[in-house]
Amino acid sequence: MLVFSHRAPVRESITNAVGRRPAPDVGRVKFLEVGGVAEVLAAMDSGQVDLAILDGESQPTGGMGLCRQLKNEITNCPPIVVAVQRRDDRWLATWSQADAVLVHPLDPLTAAETVADVLRGGVPAVRH
Repeated sequence: MLVFSHRAPVRESITNAVGRRPAPDVGRVKFLEVGGVAEVLAAMDSGQVDLAILDGESQPTGGMGLCRQLKNEITNCPPIVVAVQRRDDRWLATWSQADAVLVHPLDPLTAAETVADVLRGGVPAVRH
């Protein structure tokens, strides 16, 4: 599972909220934390990412624009969850073609449930 943010504390908050085992039926997850767009592109192109969580507030390239780019450029793009700072930004994450949206501050139960739903192939409701 790829986690992207230019800020290490945001990456840590995402990995802590999701946890190593978001649900018993999806098993343990392994995180690949990245801080740059080039790293995201390389990892996604490798075909070894099952799910990506992108920080919508990342600088200078935000996770929402990056999500839209990935969804439009990668055939069979893995699912992408975008984490936003404000509930009002959920519509932007939807515009970005995100498979799901999380809103900071991240609730561990909601974050784990959302990630598990996406990994199962379901389309979860927007959670906050």
